[in-house]
Amino acid sequence: MKILCMTLVFVFCSVLAVSAEEKPPSKTGPEFVILLHGMARSARSMQPLAKRLTESGFTVINTGYPSTTETVETLAERYLGSMVDQCRKKNASKIHIVTHSLGGIVVRQYLQNHALPEGSRIVMIAPPNKGSELVDKLRSLRVYQWLNGPAGQELGTGPDSLPKKLKPVKGEIGVIAGNATWNPLFSWLIPGDDDGKVSIRNTKLDEMTDFIVVFSSHAFIMRNTAVMEQVVYFLRNGKFDHQPGRS
Repeated sequence: MKILCMTLVFVFCSVLAVSAEEKPPSKTGPEFVILLHGMARSARSMQPLAKRLTESGFTVINTGYPSTTETVETLAERYLGSMVDQCRKKNASKIHIVTHSLGGIVVRQYLQNHALPEGSRIVMIAPPNKGSELVDKLRSLRVYQWLNGPAGQELGTGPDSLPKKLKPVKGEIGVIAGNATWNPLFSWLIPGDDDGKVSIRNTKLDEMTDFIVVFSSHAFIMRNTAVMEQVVYFLRNGKFDHQPGRS
């Protein structure tokens, strides 16, 4: 009888051990945030934001991509696609994406053919969602073509504007626009209030969940402290804090 009891205990413990080893990965994995910098910029431009997001508990991927040598479609499929796959392989429960300028169009292009995990959110900082009038003025200049490459030719507001051709995308999307500029000449070329590169009205997206304007220029808006706080707030709450600093 004693031997039988010991045998049963041994078998029971063995079953528990096997069950623990074969238990599938948890469905509540880490929340990733992919950062996409703007045209002719690098991952370094997004580093302060990456630090703030890491401090907030997110797992961050801040990888540069060749924004000036490829088309938007290639950037979306090859480079953003690779980043998303990297998150999936690490059992990400949510894959948020935060972009600056061109990065917002890359995300929209990616979402034409792909989807992110449920609950994922997107924050676009100063995106040319309806194109940029500045591109219309400068795209024929060789120096502009040399600096900005194929993607730079796709961001105008005319009939061939890629941003205007993209279909609406699903998901919670927050858009942050700037209304300050360090380049009065560029601002003179852009109708209405702008950030020196994109007009406020052209940052908006019909399907966006929330929208906010901050006092900042296009070049440095992703490093703005208030912007970084709004990014964290949106990723956590699905909306911006329209009364920051309230008690």
